[in-house]
Amino acid sequence: MAEKQSRNPDSGAAVAVDDPAKVRNVVLVGPSGSGKTTLTEALLAASGTVSRAGSVVEGTTVCDHDPAAVRQQRSVGLSVAPVLHDGYKINLIDTPGYADFVGELRAGLRAADAALFVVCAAEGVDAATIAVWDECAAVGMPRAVVVSRLDHHRADPAAEIAACQAAFGAGVLPLYLPAGDGLVGLITQRYFDYSAGHPPRVGEPDPADLARMEQARNELIEGVIAESEDETLMDRYLAGEEIAEDTLIADLETAVARGTFHPVIPVCAQTGVGLAEILDGIVRAFPSPLEHAPPDVTSPDGAPHTDLKADPDGPLAAEVVRTAVDSYVGRVSLVRVFSGTLRPERPVHVSGHGLAERGHEDHDADERVAHLYSPLGANLREVPYCVAGDLCALTKVGSAETGDTVSYPDEPLLMRPWTMPEPLLPVAVVAKTRSDEDTLARNLSRLVAGDPTLRLDRNAETGQLVLWCMGEAHADVVLSRLRAGGAEVDTEPVKISLRSTFAKPAKGHGRHVKQSGGHGQFAVCDIEVEPLPRGGGFEFVDRVVGGAVPHQFIPSVEKGVRAQLQRGLVDGHPVIDVRVTLVDGKAHSVDSSDAAFQTAGALALREAAASGHVTLLEPLEEVAIQVPDDHLGTVLGDLSARRGRVLGTESGQGGRTLVRAEVPAAELLRYAIDLRSMTSGTATFTRRHARFEPMPEGVAAR
Repeated sequence: MAEKQSRNPDSGAAVAVDDPAKVRNVVLVGPSGSGKTTLTEALLAASGTVSRAGSVVEGTTVCDHDPAAVRQQRSVGLSVAPVLHDGYKINLIDTPGYADFVGELRAGLRAADAALFVVCAAEGVDAATIAVWDECAAVGMPRAVVVSRLDHHRADPAAEIAACQAAFGAGVLPLYLPAGDGLVGLITQRYFDYSAGHPPRVGEPDPADLARMEQARNELIEGVIAESEDETLMDRYLAGEEIAEDTLIADLETAVARGTFHPVIPVCAQTGVGLAEILDGIVRAFPSPLEHAPPDVTSPDGAPHTDLKADPDGPLAAEVVRTAVDSYVGRVSLVRVFSGTLRPERPVHVSGHGLAERGHEDHDADERVAHLYSPLGANLREVPYCVAGDLCALTKVGSAETGDTVSYPDEPLLMRPWTMPEPLLPVAVVAKTRSDEDTLARNLSRLVAGDPTLRLDRNAETGQLVLWCMGEAHADVVLSRLRAGGAEVDTEPVKISLRSTFAKPAKGHGRHVKQSGGHGQFAVCDIEVEPLPRGGGFEFVDRVVGGAVPHQFIPSVEKGVRAQLQRGLVDGHPVIDVRVTLVDGKAHSVDSSDAAFQTAGALALREAAASGHVTLLEPLEEVAIQVPDDHLGTVLGDLSARRGRVLGTESGQGGRTLVRAEVPAAELLRYAIDLRSMTSGTATFTRRHARFEPMPEGVAAR
């Protein structure tokens, strides 16, 4: 923190924006290592926000302030870095590129109005980035492409641009091309010379560069004209008319804002090449919050609120897009304001619904916001208000969790939560000492409140505390944050909740006769146990004749049997799918009681189990795997090795196949990691419990 403050002596000052039209919210998207954080740092330095750019390797960047990010030398969380350019506030939202932190990426997409896809000039385009591009296309989010790291020794900007066009489709065309120590603008035909750094000197390009770029320029102009609302423009161009530069630029900016045209800008963060062009492009072509429809909003009773827009004078509707815990100020909530104006020293209504399955119980609370801040990485700079369209940070709002809606108490609102991926890697954690247990519980509640991709499972059957994470890197970050909070924790192998059942019919005799203190206990019962089909549950049948067991004690026998089934007969695993029939018994007119017949019922069941006809059952999961056709054979072979049974396959779009299979849960403990390794991160899967099936003897013996 001290290093950041010394690099950024002005970090305590921030400017509040009054007009949503002067705000641009831009999320940086791309694979890990593409240079998103380094680019953000360069833009901060170029705009004068920081005195000098930090380094990812040295751990001195504004955005990668988390100790885990410094240690791993990659982003592990979303971070906001506002810059001012030509009177506009640009909220740069830096997101992790590694698949484990996709939850942070989705939060960034929720907070943004446009996306910069950053790809390395030497790496190509990976499948995960293409998937995010398709998601943005589905909702019409404006996008531009930044080809970064031009100084890489294997950099090939032309090949990377071609790869982007192949991956992202029509409408992806370069707006600038590298030449010498700068860029040539294909529309303006001007040379932006960065030999002396940022800002560039503007001059005439080398005629040889213009000749080399003529085809790219023609393709760009045709692409822009094709998006123009002036239907005569293409005919005039094909007839040989020279289209005015201002007309082309205006049509290009309109097409980018609509999300139908996607300019490509080469950039080098180290030399400054392209930084001015990125900032100008964001301000001129990307939409303001006024042009971005807010998420679906309802009142607490579910009535839709359809007239919401980015109006500073409208009703307050804001959303917590990220929650973090700072060791000094406590809980910090990053908030995107979609409507109205958020002001300090006023009560707000915090509401969260729809994430109960992730451990976020529905909640509503009124809180008081003491201060508002403009975040710059880990630095919080106080501001007097936050208008619709802008981002701010709140502190010490104890009930706020990621995904919550913030509104004013006189008009409470609720936003539909965004879609989050399901965590699929279980990690069992245990406190090292008894004194660590309270600290562990407290830290876990904070982490779960801030991370919707983290699920906490308190397994009463196995006694384990299981964290469901997105992958190993995510688990590593979660554990490091637990330990940083003062909880000494270890991990242990995850235990699978098993069941047991009777494989064959069996009989049991339960006799409970006891004399103590002048009061006796007498109960005898005979039962027959037989297995039911999977999913059959439990049935209790009364076949007693002649009143051998008085009517009032028959429910007692059933209660004792049920309790013993729940406690288990083999290593404490609950018994399922059986029918128990009470066939005979004995009672005493004085000493028989409800408790005695409960005990006799349990004893009879245990004697039936002693016959050796009890077998273990393991949970079977139904998995649905989306896998590229190139990896289909590998995935199918691996499923077979995991004792899986393929139910069927369906051909999908984009050369992908949906595989449905049933796999024992014990074979899926590390499947999130193994599937990613087998398919280079291109496959995804979901899982749900199907049923319990008998465990093979060899596996049960282990």
